[in-house]
Parts: sequence; C-alpha cells; structure tokens
Amino acid sequence: MKYSHLFGPVHSRRLGRSLGIDLVPVKTCSFDCVYCECGHTTRETTERQEFFPLREVLEELRTYLSSAPVLDFITFSGSGEPTLSTSIGDVICFLKESYPQYRVAVLTNGSLFWRFDVRNDLMQADLVLPTLSSVFEETFSRIQRPAPGIHVAEVIEGLIQFRREYAGEIWLEVFIIPGINTSRRELEGLRVAIEQIAPDRVQVNTLDRPGTEHWVRPASPAELERIRGALGISGLIPVEPIRYELTAGAPMTTEWEEAVALVRELIRRRPCTLEDITTATGLSRREILKILREIQISSGIQESQEERGIFFFCPE
Repeated sequence: MKYSHLFGPVHSRRLGRSLGIDLVPVKTCSFDCVYCECGHTTRETTERQEFFPLREVLEELRTYLSSAPVLDFITFSGSGEPTLSTSIGDVICFLKESYPQYRVAVLTNGSLFWRFDVRNDLMQADLVLPTLSSVFEETFSRIQRPAPGIHVAEVIEGLIQFRREYAGEIWLEVFIIPGINTSRRELEGLRVAIEQIAPDRVQVNTLDRPGTEHWVRPASPAELERIRGALGISGLIPVEPIRYELTAGAPMTTEWEEAVALVRELIRRRPCTLEDITTATGLSRREILKILREIQISSGIQESQEERGIFFFCPE
C-alpha cells in the first residue's frame, strides 16, 4: 500500500525508531524558520483546519499497524506544523484506544499553545516536544519568522499553561544558532523561561541538515556543552545536547519499487546523507546509490555538501 500520510519509520536522534504521521500539506506552517530542513514555508498560516479526511489517516494506520511493527514512537511531525490540523486530537485518541502499546509523540513549534483547543487535542499524547529558541521578540522573529499575530510572550504563556494542564512528558527543544541566540542575555532569558515552563527535560539542538538560510551554521560540541551549563537550573531540569548517533535499522523492504518509493519519500521530506538513508531503511549503501541514480533519472535530485557529508534531497 502506498501511504500518503505516513512516512518511515525513520531513525530519530531524539525518539529512536519513529513512524511519522503528516497531517498538513507540505510546508504549511505558522513559522518560516531559518534553520528548517524542509525549506521555506510556502503557506504561512495560523488557521486550523482538517487538511485531509480523517478516515484516510485512520485507514493507513490500521493497515500499517496490522503487522505489529517494532516502534519506539508514533510521531506527529512532517514538513509543517502538526497542530494546525484539527484532526490531530482524533488521531491521537484513536491510537491510544486501538494501539495502546505504542507511545505517541508530537513534534511542534509550540506557536499555538495559547489556544485551549490545541492544548486539549494533545492531552492523550505521551510526549510533546515544543521548541523555544529565544524569549526576546527581535531574536524570536529573526529565527522563527512567525506568521502575523504570533508573539513570543504569547508562545511562552501557552507553554506554561500547557504544563499546568498536561500530565505527560514535555521535552523542550532549544535550537541554537551561534551568534544569534548564544549571548549571556539570550541564555539567561531562556533559563528563566525554562524554569517557568518546567519541562521534564531540555534538549539543546543545532543544525544537522542543510537549513533554509545558508548563513545558519551549526554550533560546535563545545559550544553546546557551554550552553547546556548556562541553561541548567540547579539540576532540577535535565539539560542535554542532542548529538547525532547512527544505529542500525532493520530492513524495511525487499521489493525494488517499494524501496525506490521509500527513499524518494525520505529525501522529499528532508535532506539525508547515505548513512541517514541506510539507518532509516536497512538498505545497503550500494542499493541506495542505485536507487538514487534511478530517482535522478526519473525526477532529479539535488545535493548539498555539509559538515556531516553530502545531503540528497528532491527539489519541489
């Protein structure tokens, strides 16, 4: 079966073996982040709606999960902001009622948590991973480039309110861009906000794949360690840098056409190195190179040389 709303499983640095659910059209988001690995936002909005029929998403999940795959998480993510979908609460409820053995995670930019309906939709998720990269409006706007009407004070207040209401785990991501949000003032502001939000842990992240803007560069391991120390709150809230570690993935398919479709879908959604594709699919480097050549002939592939190697991605 060809899936329109599911992708992966992929190896996530934070969530292990993760099956993705994408509930919004490509690059439909409330932010246009300078570091986004999916490119510029083409539809910037704060309006929630049901972008795809709920029955389609549930049918794909029934089909995929019927084989009882081994997963660490089922994750709402993709190439846009998942909380823009009014279906997200219904899908989470379906998963927790029908497949309670799987943990459900939501990767979100946190922009809409000031809304009660958004917070309420996520109540049954096991883990919510919002992002906060600055508490100052100027820096927030420079990094996140939010849709009109979104302000950082409102974002922070929404996260604080969500913590009061939500019984699951919150892992707060702080995305670091050297020279932009790494000053003493920026880090002290973030530390105070973290104390107010009281997440279960803070994860300090930086650029791993090519970002939207060429000037965004990754922080070094030493810089991430310095920032981790600056954000620490007397050891009460764990702060950890996210480091890239590859682990072996199980083979996903032996059928050539399915393998080609899987690799195409991976690099359509986000840039990947050969190692990333190997980890996500279980295919050998030789098989992946053959698949990439086939995709290059049929639809084209772009490459970008970055610190971690050559990233492959499909143009829009």
